[in-house]
Amino acid sequence: MPAWLSSRPARPSGTEADGDSHLALARESLRELLDDQRVPAEVRASLSEDYAQVESMLDKLEHGHIHIAVFGRVSVGKSALVNALLGEQRFSTSPLHGETRTAQSGRWEEFRDGNVFLIDTPGINEVDGEAREQLAKEVAGRADLILFVVDGDLTQAEIAALRGLATLRRPLILVLNKVDRYSVSERQQLREALQRHSAPFIQPDKLVFAAAQPAPQWIVRVDEQGNEIEQQRERGADVHELKTRLWQVLEQEGKTLAALNASLFAGDLSDQVAARVLAARRTLGERVIRTWCIAKGVAVALNPVPVADLIAAAVVDVSMVVHLSRAYGLPLTRAEAGGLVKTIGAQMLLLMGTVWAVHLAASALKLGTGGLSAVVTGGAQGLVAYYSTYVVGRAAERYLANGKSWGDAGPKLAIREILDSLDRESIIDQAKADIRARLGSG
Repeated sequence: MPAWLSSRPARPSGTEADGDSHLALARESLRELLDDQRVPAEVRASLSEDYAQVESMLDKLEHGHIHIAVFGRVSVGKSALVNALLGEQRFSTSPLHGETRTAQSGRWEEFRDGNVFLIDTPGINEVDGEAREQLAKEVAGRADLILFVVDGDLTQAEIAALRGLATLRRPLILVLNKVDRYSVSERQQLREALQRHSAPFIQPDKLVFAAAQPAPQWIVRVDEQGNEIEQQRERGADVHELKTRLWQVLEQEGKTLAALNASLFAGDLSDQVAARVLAARRTLGERVIRTWCIAKGVAVALNPVPVADLIAAAVVDVSMVVHLSRAYGLPLTRAEAGGLVKTIGAQMLLLMGTVWAVHLAASALKLGTGGLSAVVTGGAQGLVAYYSTYVVGRAAERYLANGKSWGDAGPKLAIREILDSLDRESIIDQAKADIRARLGSG
């Protein structure tokens, strides 16, 4: 684990070879994500921007680039700080709020072979700037390292922003800019306050002071006649402490940071892909379940032979589970599907004894009346059949979504949870509508 993710003081994370190994693993993860043919086309299309980010990140790793995002409130001096690090007036600075409207980047030539890029982002509290704030967060989420810039003690908005950035699991350095405005004693008070208020998110040694654009200094000059003349003298930027800290971090952990960021991004995207795939499969699964519920409900309602009802019902459930398993990419044989249906049916029998009693009673009534009551009882039995198949389908979905597993709780608890979550009345109403529509009587 890199020192950034540890509560202990920072220390070198390893050798140059370690960094190369981390980068190789990260590149492999990104390539696997891009080349995964199991991802449906519609899911890949819905996440096209994220996949483009993966391509960009892979290119970044191939060239050994490291991205440092500068983040903070409006007018704390983010652009001035980036300019001071770059040693040139690359980005506009202004006393007006919201001067930075889009993310901008500059190559930091001073470090190694210029493979470090500094990214200036819009302020997080600009009025009507929700889009810019979102952009800033997206940039920070893609960065290998984040500089969070403040010009005084943390505000509630800044603490909230830090809390959000901490969830991204990217390394953070807190920079107190405009430090020239404070006396020595005030600087010490600010250091203590900032360390205290940022403690949940930033280690004490990740706090540095800077003066990216110091205010002019008034001096008194005495001319040849002995007259005192007040003049303003421009002062150069003081970012030495920040540069030193950045150099230490980049030398010790630069490659590991880039690999960590790529891995985290790949993991986040994998989670999104999995969620989209699961949602698509659930939508398809819902259609499969409903189709077989209607088929079973109609078949049972029309079939005047009671025992055949139950045999046909089991066959329908097995066929439904086979189709569901294909939709979830975990195909089951009919024997495996039959075993799963038996397991679900056994738990349903324990949990739904009354429902199954009604089902059997209706079958017996059909037999006792020679089929004359089928019109009366068949519809009711069809509704029960529809409902039971719906439960079987939902339970099978749970099993498949968990990778052919009931989890630690086992099938009984899983099926109980499903039964408790269902609105029986609405399902029965849907069953009535579906069966009537199929029979042409509604």
